[in-house]
Amino acid sequence: MKRYELSEAQWVRIAPMLPGKTGDPGRTGSDNRLFVNGCLWVLRSGAHWRDLPERYGKWKTVHRRFSRWCHAGVWEQVFQALTTDRDNQYLMLDSTIVRMHQQAATGKKGAKNQALGRSRGGLTSKVHMLADALGRPLRFIVTAGQIGDVTQAPALLGGQTGAAVLADKAYDSNALRVLIADMGAQAVIPANRTRKIAIPHDASAYKLRNRIERCFGKLKHFRRLATRHDRRTLHFIGFVQLAAAMIWMQ
Repeated sequence: MKRYELSEAQWVRIAPMLPGKTGDPGRTGSDNRLFVNGCLWVLRSGAHWRDLPERYGKWKTVHRRFSRWCHAGVWEQVFQALTTDRDNQYLMLDSTIVRMHQQAATGKKGAKNQALGRSRGGLTSKVHMLADALGRPLRFIVTAGQIGDVTQAPALLGGQTGAAVLADKAYDSNALRVLIADMGAQAVIPANRTRKIAIPHDASAYKLRNRIERCFGKLKHFRRLATRHDRRTLHFIGFVQLAAAMIWMQ
């Protein structure tokens, strides 16, 4: 097994979820494992698609197939299938900023409507994440970098269950606290300094929130997530989902 590639155990786990197998309707795909390994090489290295080693095939063919799977929701389906064995004692919310590489801002359509925001640091995107009690990713939303964390919380929590929701001060809002209470969960969120009367929280449980921060650290070991190289948000999200699937298979 070469660096960045799937182990035998990992491959056996996801192989039945992938399209293009013998017996599937439609065209039978070429070696699925080789293709996924090629995508992982790009994800891990952060290299341009043109630099894809020849052992994975022609880079245009691999990139085109990766794009098709993004549009078909294949990466999302694999990721979601792996999250069924979750720990729902706690749910955790957080976000991280991802700076955009200059190559991602180029192209005929530019950066319009591709979840990009401009700040002092340049063009950025923000990855909003929901994680389980062990700090493993459950759901993602990608927005422009200037979008507030709390605005994405309702969508991330929709349909979820848990005993408590852990988040930092950026998520301290009355509306979110009501939503969490309606879920039958406890809000473990420190009160913002602007509150006249501070709302107490479970400080012991709050310490566990570092797990979602460590999860972001693991995701950013994949260089294509540490810096955004993909102009299209759909492709960037596809890589986020592939990286998250790898975390679930560790």
